[in-house]
Amino acid sequence: MTIKLVAVDMDDTLLDGTLKVSPRTCEAIRKAHEQGVLVTIATGRMFSSAMPFAQELNMQTPIITYNGGMIRSAFTKEMLFHKTIVPELAGKIVEFFREKGWYLQSHMNDELYVVERNEKAKLYETIAGVSAVPIGDAFYSMKHEPTKMLAIAEPHEILEIQRKINKEFAGEIYAASSKSNYLEMMHPSVNKGHGLELLAQSLNITREEVMAIGDSNNDIPMLEYAGFGVAMGNATDKIKAVAKAVTGHHNAHGVAEAIEKYILK
Repeated sequence: MTIKLVAVDMDDTLLDGTLKVSPRTCEAIRKAHEQGVLVTIATGRMFSSAMPFAQELNMQTPIITYNGGMIRSAFTKEMLFHKTIVPELAGKIVEFFREKGWYLQSHMNDELYVVERNEKAKLYETIAGVSAVPIGDAFYSMKHEPTKMLAIAEPHEILEIQRKINKEFAGEIYAASSKSNYLEMMHPSVNKGHGLELLAQSLNITREEVMAIGDSNNDIPMLEYAGFGVAMGNATDKIKAVAKAVTGHHNAHGVAEAIEKYILK
């Protein structure tokens, strides 16, 4: 098995519980780079949220953000791919959430728009390291053409929201959870697997030469695309079932362990 490209999810995968990359993981990625293996991020996060980590880890390969909705260089800012939800559909989703009384945030032009900076918005700001733009009721009347829309609720509510979204907008939207309390919505052609495929093709790398590491439902498409999919030790059984291997917990250098075992060996 020759791996030329590694795509790594961020939250609960690359990052530990303190939202940091462990020194051991940093070193493993550095050594992989030295061996000529490309390592990149594949995350549901905004580009501006993922970029500092990619720069810290010297990831010269474009990073996959917004679950594949935006693929862009963290250094030159050159855009390889960008796909948004069309305004008409986005408007229907905004109205649907308003009628239901659910929290929704809209990510446009790598900015985060909210009605108000409530507890959910502040929590997201803390985790993602970005600042929300509160625009009040204008949120409901503005023209939305988002790369991603995000619902935040209790885990049992997220399951209900996803069920209703899939019923109301069947085939029009791709909805996947990245955390138990997040539901991310993108253009139906967008997912991490498609993003990873586009990136690999641009680098003339075959899927058999790709390793992907993740822990959540939104990682399934890239674990299925990659020739070698690795689930984190903290992943659910559903994720582990589609992976070819399972590595350690994200709080126990799981990404480093996978790189050391399958690439640096």
